[in-house]
Amino acid sequence: MIIGFEGQTAIVTGAGHGFGRTIAQGFVARGAQVYVLDINAEGLAETVRLCGPNCHSAVVDVGDREAVQKVVAGIEATSGRIDILVNNAGGVCGQTGRPIEEISAADWHAIFNVNLTGSFMMSQAVAPAMKRAKRGRIVNISSGAGRSISLTGIQAYASAKAGQIGLTRQLAHELGAWNITVNCVAPGFILSNPTTERQYEAMGEDGKAKLLAGIALHRLGSPDDIANAVIFFCSDHAGWISGETLGVDGGK
Repeated sequence: MIIGFEGQTAIVTGAGHGFGRTIAQGFVARGAQVYVLDINAEGLAETVRLCGPNCHSAVVDVGDREAVQKVVAGIEATSGRIDILVNNAGGVCGQTGRPIEEISAADWHAIFNVNLTGSFMMSQAVAPAMKRAKRGRIVNISSGAGRSISLTGIQAYASAKAGQIGLTRQLAHELGAWNITVNCVAPGFILSNPTTERQYEAMGEDGKAKLLAGIALHRLGSPDDIANAVIFFCSDHAGWISGETLGVDGGK
């Protein structure tokens, strides 16, 4: 299966490290012009360095509608098109699992803002360009936590990731008439950034063994596994797939 994106423009959010960086590298390697977004300017600079001249960055909070609209308009004006959006920005915002009665409104909204609201705001911003072109690909990066429970016990994270799956189904039906597909990838536990590495070490040897025993392949995956799924969804090979959530988790 040969996949190429020559002449296409892709936007990847949360690309300052981890999945986002690897996804951006995958698109650049296949010929796309890639715009990487994050609030982490230093991380974005490293992503651009690794990707090369066909990668461009913008520092933006994906939960800020005005900022998102401005950045996306600038990308379309520069490139003349927007073919692909990968809503990868997310995470736990530095939070850890705590009893429900200890969760503040600010804690709850912070996680929803980057994971779910950000996916909505970015999709809203790119939809007009994709509709004009009568073609587009949107891929949301959810989590196994959105299909089951969060290993960290963070209520807002599990809820926001489940919300991304619902948003995927809804937008697939709304945008399908314009030949825009909307799909979702739900990664399992992967060591992709400092947060997941800390979580893994905090499990201890018994916890790590239990985690691996619950995976059919008895091993952790890599960011490349997630990038490969995203690239497939954005390719012509997936032109009649929409509204789907693909678990990339080694088998549960």
